[in-house]
Amino acid sequence: MLVRDAMSTVVLTIGPDHTLRQAAALMSARRVGAAVVLDPDAGGLGILTERDVLNSVGLGQSPDIERAHAHTTNNVVFAAPSWTLEEAARAMAHGGFRHLIVLDEAAPVGIVSVRDIIRCWAPARQHAPA
Repeated sequence: MLVRDAMSTVVLTIGPDHTLRQAAALMSARRVGAAVVLDPDAGGLGILTERDVLNSVGLGQSPDIERAHAHTTNNVVFAAPSWTLEEAARAMAHGGFRHLIVLDEAAPVGIVSVRDIIRCWAPARQHAPA
């Protein structure tokens, strides 16, 4: 199975000056665990995840003051829609993250998460002989 078969095509994009509270509210409303941060000053695309927000709040930082750009990962590993789910899972395990932005011709077309991969693999594994 390929990344294109598992990815979510709901791509939440935010700007670098969104507060963490704004970002969290948008992620919650769309029921996604990550937002693509479009920041031309930082080199283009970055990612802000629910873990980034949680880490900031856990450090006692104010989600009403902290801006997305201060918590965004900018050296992002991107996936292609044609990657296998094994390739995506390997990249996530190697990098220690749970989301990959999926690019098609340099444009974000989706996000694939560990949860997406598990959803695809679990039904196939349930019917496999023991």
